[in-house]
Amino acid sequence: MESSGAGAGSAPTAAASSASKPARAALVLATLIGVAGVANLNLAVANVALPEIGQHFDAGQTMVDLIAVGYSLGLAASVLYLGAIGDRYGRKTLLVLGMALTIPASILAAVAPSAQVLFLARVFGGVAAGMAYPTTLALITALWSGPERTKSIALWSALGGGMSALGPLLAGALLEGFDWWSVFIVTAPLAAIALFFAWRFVPAHVNETTEPVDHLGGILSIALVGTLVLAINLAPEPGKGETAVILGIVALAAAGFFVLRQRRVANPLYDLHIAARPTFWVAALAGIIVFGSLMGAMFIGQQFVQNVLGYSTLQAGLAILPGAIGMVLVAPQSAKLVESHGSRFTLLVGFSFCLLAFLVMFVLWEEGASYFPVGLGFLCMGVGVGFAGTPASRSLTGSVPVKRAGMASGTADLQRDLGGAILQSIFGALLTAGYAKSFSEQIAASPHANSISERVQNELTKSFSSAANTAQQYPEYAQAIGAAARKSFLDGGDWTYAAGMIAVALGICVVFFLFPRHDAELALLERYQAEDG
Repeated sequence: MESSGAGAGSAPTAAASSASKPARAALVLATLIGVAGVANLNLAVANVALPEIGQHFDAGQTMVDLIAVGYSLGLAASVLYLGAIGDRYGRKTLLVLGMALTIPASILAAVAPSAQVLFLARVFGGVAAGMAYPTTLALITALWSGPERTKSIALWSALGGGMSALGPLLAGALLEGFDWWSVFIVTAPLAAIALFFAWRFVPAHVNETTEPVDHLGGILSIALVGTLVLAINLAPEPGKGETAVILGIVALAAAGFFVLRQRRVANPLYDLHIAARPTFWVAALAGIIVFGSLMGAMFIGQQFVQNVLGYSTLQAGLAILPGAIGMVLVAPQSAKLVESHGSRFTLLVGFSFCLLAFLVMFVLWEEGASYFPVGLGFLCMGVGVGFAGTPASRSLTGSVPVKRAGMASGTADLQRDLGGAILQSIFGALLTAGYAKSFSEQIAASPHANSISERVQNELTKSFSSAANTAQQYPEYAQAIGAAARKSFLDGGDWTYAAGMIAVALGICVVFFLFPRHDAELALLERYQAEDG
């Protein structure tokens, strides 16, 4: 039955914590999905514009990678800390504040005068999303229970992920008539609408904790994620190796201090006892891989169809549509499969489709390819994420007490954002290294190698966008430069698809051997609920 449901700003009620769903459940869920959709749209909307952004700012591949990953970086670095703050001081407050700050962040990105400012604006937008996004799943966990919660999470996962996939379509349509800035400004009015509905309809103060927040642990978590992602991105950049090593050392030190802090503090930001539960940590790792695969495939795929196949921005956005359709159509079946066969089986089904997607990309994504292999790759990835997303998130929320919903939702968001940040960073680093290596080899083999200055060689090997700008300066060599750039991009892309297959295969092994089967999973979840109660 439905509870009386707390209205905006009302006090907590016993019914709200025990009912299977809140009053006006459909409207509340639609609002939470809308907020998550704005965050996911911002996550993916830049991908189609990356070639144009790279040319506009004459940016190297590493800076293009940082702009792509900046939003994920800000979100991933802040989500655990902000999720805990929401649990303690009010999830709805953080939800509304995050949507409010998304508006100036979007405007700043649109008017950025340099690539560096655009990167910082993307990070700022990610932190704003870190306030809003984790609270959406935390509120679903607090307001729904049982099969109703599984269905709600399936819709949240599918439609939120679908917005990630539809982001490139919206961006591509905008870029047909406007410049790159339009893909960022478009999210401002959407955030304003989500802000109004969140303020008006989302219940406040439902099953929130009164325990103090571990602020030092939160700062350490930000340092850990931020330095790790930056280290991965800077590693392939010439002259940045020392900086990358220093950042890596800082990340390791932050990880060590974070673990020590969480073991000793009375009220940890991240309860390692709960995190050690197999239904929690295996699901968390599985989600990082599967959502990272989605973001990495979109990141590389959008550049592939534009740089190599010559798609327009609108065509590039349409190309990814099968992925969104696959996610939305599969999500209801995923929820049923979780209930009937368990999370382990459903995760393995999803991972199998993700592995097939990377295999299609590795074998069939080549110069002159038709749309069929492009659409097939995105479709397989969308179906894989549609199957795996629900059990990955549901296992997390089912493994923790409701008062720690922020920890579960923060981890669920971290799956997407840290997975996206890490795999996009790894894919970007491999693409950068593979592209530069291939182009350098082609220059060395060219009969004109001795006549190409070091400055021009650096421009040609820096990124595809930089090579395109160089081709405009030397029109007599434009065709040769274009062909070499496309081949170099394909060579670098193969490195990323192979890395994707390795990551997914690792995920399959972990889930197959370490995640409990259906009966054992149900018994564990029942035991955890009794312990936490």
